[in-house]
Amino acid sequence: MKTRHFDRIGNGGITFSELGFGTAPLGNLYRPVSDEDANATLEAAWATGCRYYDTAPLYGLGLSETRLNPFLRSRRRDDYVLSSKVGRIMRACPPEERTGIGKFFDTPSRKEVYDYSYDGVMRSFEASLERLGVDRIDILFVHDVDIFTHGSKEASDRRIEEFMRSGYYGLLALRDQGVIKAFGGGINEWQVAQTLAERGDFDLFLLAGRYTLLEQEALTSFLPLCQKRGIGIVLGGPYNSGILATGPKPGAYYNYSEAPQDVLDRVTRIEAVCKRHGVRLIEAALQFPLLHPSVVSVIPGGQRPEEVESNRSLLDAKLPASLWADLKNEGLMRADAPAA
Repeated sequence: MKTRHFDRIGNGGITFSELGFGTAPLGNLYRPVSDEDANATLEAAWATGCRYYDTAPLYGLGLSETRLNPFLRSRRRDDYVLSSKVGRIMRACPPEERTGIGKFFDTPSRKEVYDYSYDGVMRSFEASLERLGVDRIDILFVHDVDIFTHGSKEASDRRIEEFMRSGYYGLLALRDQGVIKAFGGGINEWQVAQTLAERGDFDLFLLAGRYTLLEQEALTSFLPLCQKRGIGIVLGGPYNSGILATGPKPGAYYNYSEAPQDVLDRVTRIEAVCKRHGVRLIEAALQFPLLHPSVVSVIPGGQRPEEVESNRSLLDAKLPASLWADLKNEGLMRADAPAA
């Protein structure tokens, strides 16, 4: 698999595989996964050449990190890149009070407590090191200071203020001391990511589904800012939670809900252009974000070996430049979207 080297501040940098592995599904997201199946999926990802693994305390309330532990223990630490997140502390609680009932299954009984303070960042980091069983984490992302998570712009703004007054300096200290290579934000909205980028010295953003074949509003101001400052983008959710993988079929998912009619209609038109060029929609969707110079890796995730193997095979598809030109000509792709 091809790699992309990222070194924003001259500290040796990080080499990302073009496809990373997002481990939220291995935290029993939406359905339980056995330890054996989780490990088989991780092994399959490694066999494809994937060397970047992203996790978070939230995913399975610690389960995702603990499942990575035995898998990573058999690898040389310099052979892979690892990122996790801060902003939540996992506290033991009665089973009926645990976070994510109906979303995460068969997880430890833990309740999330938001904590974007300096001490909260350090406690979260130490707990992740223990669950993962590693001596270092390459990248820490502040997790979910966005509207999607906290319910309103006002609530998001309060969390941003809490973080920038305190927790931000924890991440800055860890990077300056060489404990981590880079830090950034794992964010659901590009506008919130831009707010952080304008206020601090961030290296990377893990942007969930906001620069895809379906939507490119981030080109308005955020991605140009990233290019100007040398900020890297890890692109999560390249299929917009489903519809760019399944196509516009009835019940297709967009942003974790059933796709509205206008999205179904737009994807129908995009898919028609792809078919004219002999390209599968899912192939175009996975390769599109990698055309942007700020994108260092795309992390589609997966719960089964065949899913990660399929994602890897999609990278080998040869897509004609005329595909992107036709999508632009039909108003289905922004004219300023990089296409080569």
